[in-house]
Amino acid sequence: MARLFGTDGVRGVAGEDLDRDLAVALGRAAVRVIGKRIFIGRDSRESGPMLEQALVDGICAEGGQPALVGIVPTPAVALITREMAASCGIVISASHNPPEYNGIKFFDASGYKLSDEVEDKMQQIVEELRGEQVPEGKAHQVPNAASYYANHAANILQERGVDLSGMKIAVDCAHGASCATTPATLGALGAEVFALNTEPDGSQINVGCGSTHLEPVKFLMKTRGADLAIAHDGDADRMLAVAPDGTVVDGDYILAICARDLKERGLLKNNLVVSTVMANLGFMHAMKREGIDVVTTKVGDRYVLEQMREQGAVIGGEQSGHIIFLDKNTTGDGLLTALQLLGVIAASGKSISELMQVMEKFPQTLVNVKVTDKALYADNEAIAAAEKAAEEELGDEGRLLVRPSGTEPLIRVMVESRTQEHSDEVANRVAQVIAEQIGA
Repeated sequence: MARLFGTDGVRGVAGEDLDRDLAVALGRAAVRVIGKRIFIGRDSRESGPMLEQALVDGICAEGGQPALVGIVPTPAVALITREMAASCGIVISASHNPPEYNGIKFFDASGYKLSDEVEDKMQQIVEELRGEQVPEGKAHQVPNAASYYANHAANILQERGVDLSGMKIAVDCAHGASCATTPATLGALGAEVFALNTEPDGSQINVGCGSTHLEPVKFLMKTRGADLAIAHDGDADRMLAVAPDGTVVDGDYILAICARDLKERGLLKNNLVVSTVMANLGFMHAMKREGIDVVTTKVGDRYVLEQMREQGAVIGGEQSGHIIFLDKNTTGDGLLTALQLLGVIAASGKSISELMQVMEKFPQTLVNVKVTDKALYADNEAIAAAEKAAEEELGDEGRLLVRPSGTEPLIRVMVESRTQEHSDEVANRVAQVIAEQIGA
């Protein structure tokens, strides 16, 4: 079996790549490797209850004690696992992926994602046990998990001594895990909230909405005269914002704004922010001007977190909107990120458009190429030649990054250049070669 775990747990089309037998085996492996007391949360996907019960069956078969926290954001599971002294937290979600996908990801007792070594141990057990039949298990229900998490996030902003009074905020919950948390929390902190896609509908999760489809929330912001729009993905571990002029406030902008704010307040531990190789060149230049050091990792919030812990950083994240405030929570947290950004706006008295002037973004193009097998990418000479030619053409005024997706059958081609036209042209040229060589 190829490596079971990707950059964010085990993921695939529910009922096919990720079926009941696999979920049962993962539940059994979690007990054997991590511990018996396990909290399980999920997003709204229609396959969620099936996978939830399969995990419960596997956990109980090994003498474990499963507890269900219901439909809650991924960071809520990390928080509750840590606060309630559980052995392990499990989230059933495929994050930003379409409804037919689902995933199973794990947190340890401290609320951190698992190391490669622990995942490899679990995979060995899964390979041994997959397909074995187990009796039906029963789980305890954990009440008020969503409100516990939301109160935790709200208290962090209140400790800063600011609220959101007078702000108008448009919110897109993507029919996912944030429906019961983000609008209510923003409203409780004094904001006037205009929300859409607030029904936890698993058949519509991420479909034309949320952080991967920003047009609906942009339109809502414009029609309601909101000061800012925010959007989550299905499990609300990420957040993107939109300024009133329609400019997307992505993870690079959020990191730059919040890192500078932390430095000004004397809270930027080790004068450091952690980002990934996908960070815009403009972000790198901005941090250099601000006198802030940057450590880059490969793509994946787990790798950002590893470097944050190793380097002693309190803030890090990805362009996609996965932002980690490590002194507040142990994983990417969409609600917390929104509140941290809104806290800077409230405390500074500046608009989001003014705060975004901290960095000038280089035009960037990202092209996703669907492939038959990601493994064919590494040794393809024609693709390597196309990449080399593109890098020579870009020189010091841009860059090329080509990488396989950690969760989908895609090769991602990213190009930055001084002009959007040139960036588009180079990215599409390289993508075309990949499609011709190994495209699906």
